Order: sequence, then C-alpha cells, then structure tokens
Amino acid sequence: MTFDPVNSSALEIAAAVRERRTSARAVTEKLLARIEATQGRINAFTAITSGRALTEADTIDATVARGRDPGPLAGAPYAVKNIFDLAGVVTVAGSKINRDNPPATSDATAVSRLQAAGAVCLGALNMGEYAYDFTNENCHDGAVHNPRDLTRSAGGSSGGSAAAVAAGLVAVALGTDTNGSIRVPSSFSGIWGLKPTYGRLSRAGCFPFVASLDHIGPFARSVADLAAAYDVMQGPDPRDAACTLRPPNLAMSELNRDLAGVRIAVLGGYFENVGEPAVHAAVSNVAAALGASRRVELPAVECARAAAYVITAAEAGQLHLERLKTRAADFDPPIRDRLLAGALTPAASYLQAQRFRTWWRGQVQTIFQNVDVLLAPATPLTAPKLGQQSFLFAGREIPLRPNIGIFTQPITFLGLPVVAAPVQTAGALPAAVQLIGAPWSESILLRVARALEQAGVCTAPVASLAL
Repeated sequence: MTFDPVNSSALEIAAAVRERRTSARAVTEKLLARIEATQGRINAFTAITSGRALTEADTIDATVARGRDPGPLAGAPYAVKNIFDLAGVVTVAGSKINRDNPPATSDATAVSRLQAAGAVCLGALNMGEYAYDFTNENCHDGAVHNPRDLTRSAGGSSGGSAAAVAAGLVAVALGTDTNGSIRVPSSFSGIWGLKPTYGRLSRAGCFPFVASLDHIGPFARSVADLAAAYDVMQGPDPRDAACTLRPPNLAMSELNRDLAGVRIAVLGGYFENVGEPAVHAAVSNVAAALGASRRVELPAVECARAAAYVITAAEAGQLHLERLKTRAADFDPPIRDRLLAGALTPAASYLQAQRFRTWWRGQVQTIFQNVDVLLAPATPLTAPKLGQQSFLFAGREIPLRPNIGIFTQPITFLGLPVVAAPVQTAGALPAAVQLIGAPWSESILLRVARALEQAGVCTAPVASLAL
C-alpha cells in the first residue's frame, strides 16, 4: 500500500522515512502538489519554498541511506507563519510595508531547531497584518479560508498555520500568540495548539508585535506531534532575552503517564456566563471526562483583559510609530487605527496596566497552589463567516474582530502555558477548550491532552472535511 502523508502524523511520517517505507522526497512532493491544488481555495500560504524543501528532503534520505538517524522529525513537513525568518524569504509579517525589506539572511531559531530535528520546511503562511487580528482576513494577501467550511474564518492571526495543518498540507506549523493567536485558530479549525509559558521557546528571528506578551508555539493534529515539535524547539537562546534562563523540560518522555494526583478545575464566572452554548458544552464534556467537578473563579478578569488591551496597544503603537508617520495608507485601516490609538496611549496608563499585571499575577498564583490545570473555553463562538462584523454576546451584538479573544487575552496577560484542545461539537463546526497551567507546566498539560485524545473526547480530524 502506498504511504499516505496527508493522513499521517509527523511522527508516523518520520518512522516511515527512517524505516524506508517511504522517502522524505516522496512525502515532500506529495504535499507540495496538495498545496498547489488547494491554495486557490484555502489561501494558507504566502510563499512555497519548494526548492528548499526538496533539498532538505534529499539530505534526509541520504542520511538514512548512510544508516544514520536524521532526527525525531525525519521528513516531517512543516510550515511557518510568515512572521518567522526563513533564509531567502522576505518576512512580511502579513503587511504591505515589510515587502520592501530584503529577504532574511538566516532562519529564526525555532526554524533552525525544527530543521536540525529532520523536519522539512514547505513555506511561509498567511497571517493577520502584524499579528494584530483574530480573523485572518488580510487585505494584502486575502483571507484564509477555514478547511472545515470554506465560507468561514480560520481564525487569526495565525490562521494560515492552523488551516495548513487542518487541511493536511503539513503535519506541523508554527504560529505566534500574543492575545490568543494560536488558541483562536486552533478552536476555529479544530486542531491542537500549544502556547507555552512566556520565555519557554525562543522568539529570535520572529518579527515582534508586543515584546512583553509575544509567544511562539506549534499546531498539530495529534498531541504527540505537538509535544515532539515543542521538545525539539526548547533550549535557552541568547538572542531572546526572555529565553535564556530556563532549562528544557521535555514532554515526550512524560506524555503517557497517568493523571493520578493531577488536580483539575473549571474556570467559572467570567468564563462561563457568556458565549455560544456549543463552546460551553465543549468545556462540560472535557470536565466530565476528567472528573473535574470543582469550579474556581479568577478575580478581576475584566480588568486583566482591559490591562492587556492597554499594554498591547501601547507597545504595538510605539513599535510601528515611524511606519504610522510615513506609510499610514499602507496599513489595513482597522489595524492602523488601533495602532494609532495605541501610539497615543499615555505613559501613565501603560505603567498602571503593568502594575495591575504584577498584582494580578500574585492573585492567580495562589490558585495554582491548589489546582494544576484549569479548563475554560478558547473562544466565545465557533468559526464566524468571513466578512462577519459582529456576533451576539450577552444578549447584544458586539464587534467581532476585537472581541474574539475575550477568553484568551487574560491568560496570555500572565504568560501561562495553554494547550488548545479541539472538541467536535454537536454542530458541524469544532470548538476548543483551554487547558491552562501554572508557569513551566507544559508537560502536565500535554499529559492531560493526551488522555483526552486517547479517550476520544478531544480529537483533530486527519484531513479537511471541506476538501
């Protein structure tokens, strides 16, 4: 039987390549052809690096032929949000302005580490402009279409990353998460996503958005792939000041441990009072599967979200201030307006938001003295229609794009690790549950995710339902 890379995990592909049941080149050629065939419908990619991919694949096959191990992800295909540097490719970060920059001269640290593990890079992925977006309706590159329903958003700002994985174009993809940009696309596209602890994975070679909030992380269709990608990207990096002190904490070796002693609770109050019934049913199903009957509440969550907004706007506005002065017309208008507002944020407001952040971190840390994992919805709704401007929330219509992150922003505010666990709802569209842990507890979260996957409660279909 011919090996099918479309419906195989990264680790299954790597095993098949090492055992010579297929070749890295055959896998790469098959998926490059699939990308070309689907690009017009999904629009996940902004650059397809065919030459690089085939060269990397041939190197892996030659390594296998010499009897050497090319790495844990041998021949596994991946792609990266176009906010990551790829040598020879312009890092556009979803913008028009960055297209005038020269191509990157080297890879981002995360890309280099995936390549060293044997993974094969197929290209750069569509995203929301400068990562300041939740729907990935990019006015420069076009919208990313959700592979589960091509009329709907794949989420943002890492929408191309999620769509590429959900459609079986790659086994793993890299995204970034500042206010929810891994968890929202994971929820809308029905796949696994990991936002590690702030500072766990290096952001070197990744175009910044909000330095004090930016994270990077992987998407995958299986928990084992998620853990494997996370493991190979770990390690201190002097190029990222936030990623220099913590030693690696490998997840694969602990993935199949039981959950004895793991204390799990559901976040109530703010996290359960609003949103579509489907997203709350997903949380209830996960809680029941884990035997989590306890509920806890975070104090002042609304203030945390407001402070996150202030920090995001102020830091991003200052980062782009010169571009706003000289090339304002080249921004997506809604993103430009948010950046302009941020650039005008008084310093006193920013400092007060950071003071609140310090206080709130202490309040939340006390909760983790008695709980290991918290459950909460990832998004207040399932994937909206492309072009949709508002949604019903707490009995009234509110703007869509600024409010999709209502459940994710407060968690990113503290840099906590989160696994987005996909749940197939009673309707046609998936949702996701946030598995939230104390800082540096990724291994525990991935163990819980693995148990939910094995129980069939949280699963990611192996190929797009719409293709």
